[in-house]
Amino acid sequence: NAIGKKKPSEDALRRAVEAANRRVYEMSRQDESLQGMGTTMSVLWARKDRLLIAHVGDSRVYRLRGGELTQITDDHSFVAELVRKNVITPEMAKNHPHRNIITRAVGVDPMVEVDVLEETMAPGDIWLVCSDGLHGMVDDAEIQQTLTELELDEAAERLLSRSLENGGYDNVTLVLIGCEEVDAK
Repeated sequence: NAIGKKKPSEDALRRAVEAANRRVYEMSRQDESLQGMGTTMSVLWARKDRLLIAHVGDSRVYRLRGGELTQITDDHSFVAELVRKNVITPEMAKNHPHRNIITRAVGVDPMVEVDVLEETMAPGDIWLVCSDGLHGMVDDAEIQQTLTELELDEAAERLLSRSLENGGYDNVTLVLIGCEEVDAK
């Protein structure tokens, strides 16, 4: 088990992200060339049939289950807030001039609010963690189709290629995790 013997807990995961936030924040205060740096963070911690997710920023965690793709995390961005408040539609958000403004990031402030979620895992699930370099360039329907039709390594290559073909305005980061079996003990 690559995860080790520690039992995942929401509190431990939240504390780990908060510690990372403090470290990045302190580095940016100590080195003028790093001033203002920050990052998004999405972490998955699996144990048995549970998956804990810690999330800050506009990277995303998706789950493909039974052929249906579901966005698990909420974007911490200005435009996502407008969509949640029904000020603009999801379609309008795709081309909004402020779509890259994030409202929460690791390392920007001394404290950060971390979303911690718990999800069940099931055999056949595919988990996707990706930056906006992917989800901003490839729509959810194409991501779903790609994950449904291809093996994980081929799907990763296709998603990366499609993101770059569609403009690749940002760094593209993605991780695919297949769940073959679940230990419910």
